[in-house]
Amino acid sequence: MTRRFLQYFACFLGLCLGESTALPRADAARPTTRHAGVVALSPERSSAVYLRPLTFEMGSSETEIVSALVSCKREALPDRCDETTFEDETPPHREQVAGFWMARTEVTVAQYARCVALGRCEPAGYEGGGVRFQQPSYPVTFVTFANARRYCAFRGGRLPSEAEFERATRGADTSDDSDGFAELAPVGSFPDGATPEGVLDLAGNAAEWTSDAFSPTYGAEPSRNGERSVRGGSYASAAAFVRGAARSSRLPETREPTLGFRCVWSVKPLRE
Repeated sequence: MTRRFLQYFACFLGLCLGESTALPRADAARPTTRHAGVVALSPERSSAVYLRPLTFEMGSSETEIVSALVSCKREALPDRCDETTFEDETPPHREQVAGFWMARTEVTVAQYARCVALGRCEPAGYEGGGVRFQQPSYPVTFVTFANARRYCAFRGGRLPSEAEFERATRGADTSDDSDGFAELAPVGSFPDGATPEGVLDLAGNAAEWTSDAFSPTYGAEPSRNGERSVRGGSYASAAAFVRGAARSSRLPETREPTLGFRCVWSVKPLRE
């Protein structure tokens, strides 16, 4: 089987995730001890991580909500926090998530720009004061829900569900609120905050679109105004809002400097 055939076969499976079509060296795909879930699909940053199937407790318990509320009350604007603030994280429930691939970082400005240059994506809305965020290594922001979904489809993937995003955060360290950046940071700037499986930037930097319609509590009907669920919090979020279970929502046409996205792929793992 030729090298070129393997490249095309990988792309057919939706694994052409890097900006280069070159296959990685044999040692590049070997899982490390620290990040056993990582499988590098290109020598660039746009690698993906395979997250094995997992059943977990999704949402927050009463004790966790009280803890989040206490944290929120310690922030600069404590009056915005009350007993309903984290109600959307209830009720906690068992969630079973199948295995999937997730991009290690958010989609960058440079990656998104390539899609725009090919005529497959609409430009991000940086005009009108957002030009300082248009740095190649920053997460792309000022993108709508439709923009994000279209880019992921262009890459052969999709946006993660809320359950997939929360599953990916399990083990993430979000305790350090000071990162040395006043606003956005280049993707992958905080390797010490990686999940045990090697996913980066799930908490802070840019909040991220998910594929789900927002509902005020789990199991309730989706919001009538069409809001979509957003996860991860951003550089502008207080600590209570960057927890793995924390939820927020935006109208699908929203463009914000604090809101980006990453892609996932529903494929079988290359190895167990």
